Amino acid sequence: MNNLKIVCDSLSDVPIELINEYDIEVVPLTVIIDNKEYKDGIDITKEDFYKKLREENVYPKTSQATYTQFKEVFEKHIREGKDILYIAGSSTATGTYQSAVMAKNDLDGNIYTYDSQSFSYGIGVLVVRAAELAKEGKTATEIISELQILRDRSYLLFSVDTLEYLQKGGRISSTKATIANILNIKPILDVRDGLVAPIAQVRGKKNVISKMIDLIKDQCGDDLSDQVIYIGYSDDDKEKEKLIEVAKNELNPKDIKFFMVGTCIGSHSGPGVTGILTFKK
Repeated sequence: MNNLKIVCDSLSDVPIELINEYDIEVVPLTVIIDNKEYKDGIDITKEDFYKKLREENVYPKTSQATYTQFKEVFEKHIREGKDILYIAGSSTATGTYQSAVMAKNDLDGNIYTYDSQSFSYGIGVLVVRAAELAKEGKTATEIISELQILRDRSYLLFSVDTLEYLQKGGRISSTKATIANILNIKPILDVRDGLVAPIAQVRGKKNVISKMIDLIKDQCGDDLSDQVIYIGYSDDDKEKEKLIEVAKNELNPKDIKFFMVGTCIGSHSGPGVTGILTFKK
């Protein structure tokens, strides 16, 4: 029997069917909308979150998972005689990882922590791979070695429909946001050094996908027939369908799977965010 419990946080955007299939424990962050707190994925779904952004003109914030949350989760699995591997959202961007490390240090038991230095399904792909390897009977140390290779190969991009949320969150100045909106400039973001950062910008939404594909070809090559790629979506089905079509034609992936971009990225990007995860050779 597998004795290793895989734990992640709600930053990872792992689809619910995979959470259930691999019995993954998800520690929720808190989403704050109009001063009301919601446990991510428990008190509010991703669909409801984007609906609120569209209909209520609100600017959400996220709050890290706490020491107490991790202590309770870790204690539960230690009592069951389990080793624990916690795969975290980027420690550079959130204190959630530090909360887990503090809880680990106050407990006896075999608890391993791994900093993904990523977001959304950049974390999720590591969590699912860890769960697959745990099912095969691999140890936490063996799994972490594999995760390091997969993390270094991962290439994650997001497109943002509006700069309004990045500006409200202090990620860009109001002047830049105003100019960009006047000129209809759409930013493309990647994950670098544990942070989401602008890597390119285009004029007009119709040019976003072609630029994302160009960036992927530059980093990962133009024939991805040996890999499964992942497309992330929020509440913009048209953009998701366009990205699927272009990715199939331009990148020739072995398969395409999907994840819904969650409240962490969504709080900073707003609705209409689209993502794609591919892998360097």
